[in-house]
Amino acid sequence: MAEAITREQWQAALDERFGRDLRERFEGARVAVCGLGGLGSNVAIALARSGVGCMHLIDFDRVDITNLNRQQYEVSQLGMLKTEALPHNLARIAPYCQVVAQTLKITEADIPGLFDEDDIVCECFDKPEAKAMLVQGVLESYPGKPLVAASGMAGLSSANTIRTRKVGRNLYLCGDGESDVADGLGLVSSRVMACAAHEAHMVLRLLAGEADA
Repeated sequence: MAEAITREQWQAALDERFGRDLRERFEGARVAVCGLGGLGSNVAIALARSGVGCMHLIDFDRVDITNLNRQQYEVSQLGMLKTEALPHNLARIAPYCQVVAQTLKITEADIPGLFDEDDIVCECFDKPEAKAMLVQGVLESYPGKPLVAASGMAGLSSANTIRTRKVGRNLYLCGDGESDVADGLGLVSSRVMACAAHEAHMVLRLLAGEADA
């Protein structure tokens, strides 16, 4: 894929969009995305398109037909590990983005040391208990590291209720804070993508030196 475009051409295109200083900030960053489903696959693609230089992708699951309504995978990838399928898709979009993929179901015991090389951690899990475990673990093990998390994106309610809030010194929460998959319709691609865009945009703001939500 890279043969069609040189690194210099890729950088020049991003320089035209962001300016060289901001492009270099994005290019020099490493972002962890924990969970590669509806949130994580969309977050990763948005960050790769923006020129983030290294993505640390973590998941344990395989691509399933039920994922295709909201996750950035293809029918041809059914049954593949998400940690294999998503790097392939990212390479087709942003060939000079380095990907470090780990096939891992994160537990509390895994967190110390897991994010040592990452500048920012994105929580993109589906289940509330997994979200809470990761947030608590990162806040304890990496109190100075920015953490962008999500809560509330289900259903067909207005996407205007999804927002980004700063809820701690280094903790940012995206979503409406209320809607849950158990409440009815479940997850809809467009609203999940809106929440993922909030997460990705907050990451870019933090890399640009903007700490306010």
